[in-house]
Amino acid sequence: MPPQNVATLSPGKGKQEIELPIVSGNEGPDVVDIRSLYAQSGMFTYDPGFVSTASCKSAITFIDGDKGVLLYRGYPIEQLATRCDFMEVSYLLLNGELPTPDQKAKFVDNIKNHTMLHEQLIKFLSGFRRDAHPMAVMVGVVGALSAFYHDAMDVSDAQHREQSAFRLIAKLPTITAIAYKYNIGQPFIYPHNDLGFTENFLHMMFATPAEQYTPNPVIVRALDRILILHADHEQNASTSTVRLAGSSGANPFACISAGITCLWGPAHGGANEACLNMLEQIGDVSRINEYIARAKDKNDPFRLMGFGHRVYKNFDPRATLMRETCHEVLDELGLHNDRLFKLALELEKIALEDDYFITKKLYPNVDFYSGIVQRALGIPTSMFTAIFATARTVGWVAQWNEMISDPEQKIGRPRQLYVGAPRRDVP
Repeated sequence: MPPQNVATLSPGKGKQEIELPIVSGNEGPDVVDIRSLYAQSGMFTYDPGFVSTASCKSAITFIDGDKGVLLYRGYPIEQLATRCDFMEVSYLLLNGELPTPDQKAKFVDNIKNHTMLHEQLIKFLSGFRRDAHPMAVMVGVVGALSAFYHDAMDVSDAQHREQSAFRLIAKLPTITAIAYKYNIGQPFIYPHNDLGFTENFLHMMFATPAEQYTPNPVIVRALDRILILHADHEQNASTSTVRLAGSSGANPFACISAGITCLWGPAHGGANEACLNMLEQIGDVSRINEYIARAKDKNDPFRLMGFGHRVYKNFDPRATLMRETCHEVLDELGLHNDRLFKLALELEKIALEDDYFITKKLYPNVDFYSGIVQRALGIPTSMFTAIFATARTVGWVAQWNEMISDPEQKIGRPRQLYVGAPRRDVP
């Protein structure tokens, strides 16, 4: 990416102007390369939340929030979600191209070879309270994986990184399902490698030793689409956390555990859980207008969850696909008359017709619909973010591997604008 031209900065009166290269990517806005800013001017930039700062170069995911565009390796998300399965999308994110049939078969076999957990790791679960949030369990168990796989911990070795990638992608559904089973007091269900990735996940979540469990194909496809839509989302908070942790040379299991911790927040991966909690708070269709009025009141702390998005200023392209999936699942399971589902659909209808929401472009986002779908699938609200983490692991691993492979990669070290007391002496 050679610089196309330069930006001129005037540091202040009496200081010489400096020139900074402007660099263009293949999509999106140009960036000003400020790496030499401090050396030339003695100044830093100030950008809380890094909303105007590109922290890395990446070839994995591109988002145009104004146009409602999301691309994985150049492919539109709506095409991938309707024409591919999660294993194909995982291969794409990791390798840059969609797999041939032979490449997919080999990739799937590699994943299946790592679905089991070490029995000692399963015993580790007994240290958690039964009512622990599944995300707390996942943070601990994923981090503990680093104690079991010393054979592939050299992050500078590409083969070691690949081995770790297979292990993480394969084991996250097993860990997620075990966290759920532990929480509800049911026996753990071991993976069945004759099942597909998403079928196996559902089997581990909902099968019991007492009876046969056969996943409904509509349910399998719905969950597979949820996994695809959440697989990566550019340099969001959790991905940046994984990259920052990885920049120190930390092992991949610790890095992914850090990503899970960040994802847990209600402003990030916990948004769909917060959305369902909001619907429970509203309680009934008759109270929707009351809560919409509260949402419009700047002095009222109530906020409608699942509407609008920090990145997408037009519409969330994932939401259109998730809405379609939502109705497919409701039709298949006959749940359109469920109290909470009727409430959600009526809330969606009113918000899409209300000038306040239209003017502010507060369209329903993917979290609004994915929460409804997961509830329909029988997944409890506390597990929503854990499902998200299972999907996002492949994106985190791809981003981590890209970061480690980047010759320009350095340990993360953000600067600050110090506003504390100036230097002073102890009396």
